[in-house]
Amino acid sequence: QVQLVESGGGLVQAGGSLRLSCAASGRTFSNYAMGWFRQAPGKEREFVAAISWTGRTTYYADSVKGRFTISRDNAKNTVYLQMNSLKPEDTANYYCAGAYSYDGSSQISGYPYWGQGTQVTVSS
Repeated sequence: QVQLVESGGGLVQAGGSLRLSCAASGRTFSNYAMGWFRQAPGKEREFVAAISWTGRTTYYADSVKGRFTISRDNAKNTVYLQMNSLKPEDTANYYCAGAYSYDGSSQISGYPYWGQGTQVTVSS
């Protein structure tokens, strides 16, 4: 199995930026598709972004397209989520997830492995 640990969350003003990191260990990280999800209080967990094994293909939710960028550095066993032009509605606990698959999924059920989450709060 693989263990995932997120970091980089915090408090930021609207229009600002944050970069989240997800450090992986336990298995061959380069063979895992990775995704980012988020969950706000009282709401269901929702898809944010996904990236393939090699990082060549990426996918985004419409709500973050053009503002967020997912990337990976397999040499460092780390996945990133660069978040720009943040809005108050981006406030949520952000989770990274992994699956032994070439392409990531937008569905929670597609990811067996999850991190503990990191909180992002965007003030207006």
